[in-house]
Amino acid sequence: MLALNESTLETTIHNGFAVTHYKTGKQLEYRHLIKDPHYKDDWLESGANELGRLAQGLKRGIKGTNTIFFITKDQVPYGRTVTYARVVCTVRPEKEEQNRTRITAGGNLITDYPGDVSTETTGLETVKLHWNSVLSTPNARWMAMDISNMYLNTPLERFEYMRMKLSDIPQEIIDEYNLKDKVAPDGYVYIEIRRAMYGLKQAGKLANDQLQKVLAKEGYYPSKFTPGLYLHKTRDISFTLVVDDFGVKYTKKEDALHLEKTIRDHYPMKSDWKGNRYIGIDLEWDYTNRTLKTSMKGYVQRALLQFQHPAPLKHEFSPSKYTPPQYGSKSQMTKLDPTPPMTAPQRLLLQQVTGKFLYYARSIDDKMMHALNDLATQTSNGTQMTVAAITHFLNYCASNPDAVTLFRASDMILTIHSDAAYLVAPGARSRAGGFVFLGNKDGSLINGSISVLAKIMKMVLASAAEVEIGALYMNARNAVPLRTTLGELGHPQPATPLCTDNSTANGIINSTIKQNRSKAIDMRFYWLRDRTNQGQFNVYWAPGATNLADYPTKHHSGSHHSRVRPIYVHTSTSPPDMQGCLKLLVRPTRIDKRAKPTATYKHIRCA
Repeated sequence: MLALNESTLETTIHNGFAVTHYKTGKQLEYRHLIKDPHYKDDWLESGANELGRLAQGLKRGIKGTNTIFFITKDQVPYGRTVTYARVVCTVRPEKEEQNRTRITAGGNLITDYPGDVSTETTGLETVKLHWNSVLSTPNARWMAMDISNMYLNTPLERFEYMRMKLSDIPQEIIDEYNLKDKVAPDGYVYIEIRRAMYGLKQAGKLANDQLQKVLAKEGYYPSKFTPGLYLHKTRDISFTLVVDDFGVKYTKKEDALHLEKTIRDHYPMKSDWKGNRYIGIDLEWDYTNRTLKTSMKGYVQRALLQFQHPAPLKHEFSPSKYTPPQYGSKSQMTKLDPTPPMTAPQRLLLQQVTGKFLYYARSIDDKMMHALNDLATQTSNGTQMTVAAITHFLNYCASNPDAVTLFRASDMILTIHSDAAYLVAPGARSRAGGFVFLGNKDGSLINGSISVLAKIMKMVLASAAEVEIGALYMNARNAVPLRTTLGELGHPQPATPLCTDNSTANGIINSTIKQNRSKAIDMRFYWLRDRTNQGQFNVYWAPGATNLADYPTKHHSGSHHSRVRPIYVHTSTSPPDMQGCLKLLVRPTRIDKRAKPTATYKHIRCA
């Protein structure tokens, strides 16, 4: 469920990325910023602010936290590891201080810490379920809270040590702390760390433990099964917690004020009662119509500037190149790639592109998931055709830069469409797909996705039916924690509707057909039959033309992408109900030139 794990999410939000140069798109780190005439003054001030906050403050009004103390080299205890200091910079438009410099300790070098360092945090799927719960609960509203310097308010159980080059320290800090008298002959200034800092392995665990103690005194407790979800013993309030960012659902403002006071009594914090932004996602709430629009404004444009990708000559509707299938061919031959392998810089570009857009795709534009999965599988063996696929994908991003996902109030029924594509990946592998959303009891509503599955199956499977059962299995496994989370949020689930377009797979799971040659199917897939018998899932068949999971399993033409886009990404023409979606999903009929002029057939999709 948590594809974006705690350490990755924390790094994304708090350590951020390098600053993108406004003209060249080059990624600038702190050492570059303080030498660039355009950025120098702003980032020297930001760096001084950060060091002042970590130390004992600055005379011009920056309050210190006593997290670090500048010491001489001989004050480092014998045998203790001295790690490095990494300075990371990012622009956070939602913060009061938008140019954010953060000094992190190189925790990877500190290998002798004896305690537990693991920390639980909220997954993206949990956040989306929580937002939908707000929309579907009468009178509920949502707000955000942010603790400032939560780590820096947490004492360490033992002091740690790091060093910084004097040349990397702003002159204001050097003068105010007399660092020229403390610098070692090797040009480094040594630092004793007394409170938690980003980068230390134990920092997240210690800060989270301390926060839980503060919350527990006022009746707040972590849910039993869902990481990062908190409830209250008596109040109708819940919140998701990502490091130090709170996403709060409440029905009575006094409950939210109670949580705010609980936090403010122990930490410096800020509240966003409009709830306009959370974990890098822009939010537009409409409590009258009970809808939520999510987006990441400017994210794609900044990414394209980073990769120096030029504007495409024509609008690209599909995220990956489409080759029309040859219907009626007597033999299906394996397609060989004769192009040379990727160079090292091209391989690095592939890694950067897939890493940059994965969070955006999972959060907003799930139409990218198939293309990203395709690209990610070619990291080690890509060719010049892969490079062309990267260019095609970036052209799609440039053509469709500001996607919006729409969530609407529903009956909070977890609904899954499952599909698979047989033998579409190298090595005789197949791809599983899934589309998970919250709908109504009568199946009349298509909502924004909670998650989208587009994944190459590790094992080689022997038939299309086996692949379809494997996809059902993977989707059901992913749904189990979602069902649990919904129950903890107060939305107990009936048997989860799980749609497949393969009648054989449906028959095997529901025991309506007798198995004979299908005995070779991997036994672990029978897990789903047991769960169905227990009433957790209701597997049913529906025509392939109506299956929403068909989209992330295979390549499609540009015309199909443009036609179905309003289903997956919110537009002014997005259909409000299932019937409207079905009209978009069913492909137009085409004339079969080999038959009589009056005969027609539906466009058959590639398996």
